[in-house]
Amino acid sequence: MSEAIVPDSSMLSDSATQKTEPLNGMQEDKLAKERFEVELEFVQCLANPWYINFLAQQGYFDQPAFVNYLKYLRYWQKPEYARFVVYPNALAFLDLLQYQSFRDEMKKVEKATWVHEQQYFHWRWPNLQPQEE
Repeated sequence: MSEAIVPDSSMLSDSATQKTEPLNGMQEDKLAKERFEVELEFVQCLANPWYINFLAQQGYFDQPAFVNYLKYLRYWQKPEYARFVVYPNALAFLDLLQYQSFRDEMKKVEKATWVHEQQYFHWRWPNLQPQEE
């Protein structure tokens, strides 16, 4: 089984406290590019309800630092960043993940299955109305 994409602890804490020596401009640019790519990849993973279910079952949503990280990632919903997101459902799920009730529900396999089915039906038949639960 491959490793899940989960931000490491350096992404979840204040990066200013982790610097030990000053960085030059090229190093800062490289780190900014790397952070952009890692955060973009993580946000796009949120388009997958089964990945959200995995995060929920592993207890990531119970960690205040991780919930704060999800709040921080909302900047991806701004047009200047959203244009890089290939899977727009990721932004909708990022918004839903701001709610404790959604995070709790996604721990349940039957809820993740229902969300996955609704997502599939929307992609397959975009003009149909969503099903009632």
